[in-house]
Amino acid sequence: MTSIWDPIRIGSMVLKHRFAMAPMTRSRDKPDGTPGDFAADYFSQRASLGLIITGGAQPSDDGQGYLNTPGIYTEAHVAGWRRVADAVHANGGHLVIQLMHVGRVSHPNNTPHHRQPVAPSAIAFGEKIFTASGMLDIPQPRALSTIEINETVRDFAHAARQAIAAGADGVEIHAANGYLVQQFFAPNANVRKDRFGGGIENRARFAVEVARAVVGAIGPERIGIRISPGSTLGGIEEGPNGPALYRHLVPELARLDLAYLHVSQGKDEKLLADIRRLWPNALLVSRGSRPLDAVAADIEAGIADVAPVGRWALANPDFVERYRLDAPLNELDPTTLYGGGAKGYIDYPTLDERAQAPSLAA
Repeated sequence: MTSIWDPIRIGSMVLKHRFAMAPMTRSRDKPDGTPGDFAADYFSQRASLGLIITGGAQPSDDGQGYLNTPGIYTEAHVAGWRRVADAVHANGGHLVIQLMHVGRVSHPNNTPHHRQPVAPSAIAFGEKIFTASGMLDIPQPRALSTIEINETVRDFAHAARQAIAAGADGVEIHAANGYLVQQFFAPNANVRKDRFGGGIENRARFAVEVARAVVGAIGPERIGIRISPGSTLGGIEEGPNGPALYRHLVPELARLDLAYLHVSQGKDEKLLADIRRLWPNALLVSRGSRPLDAVAADIEAGIADVAPVGRWALANPDFVERYRLDAPLNELDPTTLYGGGAKGYIDYPTLDERAQAPSLAA
């Protein structure tokens, strides 16, 4: 039986165990998309998780949806991420930058060019989003032209090259959580009549073309892709053909020999079992609702090869050591998840720091 402590090779990376840090947006970066002042500390503190997947970095101006998220397409972005990569490597970890184009989940106030959001089709999300002016309605997006879709594919490839130039070990294409790539999958977000809409093969085409372009830019051994079958985040409804789309998509991606597939798992265990069978390389499975004592269950059952850790990693920079020792975990402060400074970001104590803290009774 495989153990959570067994080493594993994922593409060009060799990991000492089967934990990873899941990608999570923190909205603490600079207005120009440069990683924030504390980003190097934040990620390097958690380097013992081995594989550090960053929160989403937009590959273009159009790709930004939220305030103070990082980019990875300008030279300033590269310089900022290089400091992060160097710090993570110095502490023995590997850095993978997630490439996230939000599509319609955006507002002009939150982007550098202040333009209308773009999407597969001109269908509004119908919700609000946080901006510097408070909560505002997300406007109806503009449908991408075929030429613009091709340009967006090139944006992903350019961002991947910039990530490697910054010293990252790889990139993860974000095709989950209701953002642009998954919007192409969903009938309620994509009513196109061209080669990117209609049947399953057409709906999956954008994801495959993005992955193929990124492979051409940096090689397959440096690439992962994240999917979230059945997720309704971002107002997505994949419909009854959703599982069939993923059973088509996964083999198409497998032909590209990507380093890993990252599944944000919902309730469809049969689909997950099929994905396991169809995917030949490393499989990461994130389960947001699992208890701590089940964190290694997918590894031991052979369902997954790596267990990404989310909120436990935010509050416990030394999560791996705490898990190994069965030590208590720090409690997460939910009020500091998004925005702000060092508090709730780089000030969670390790076991050693807690032990060295002066006693209140002293």
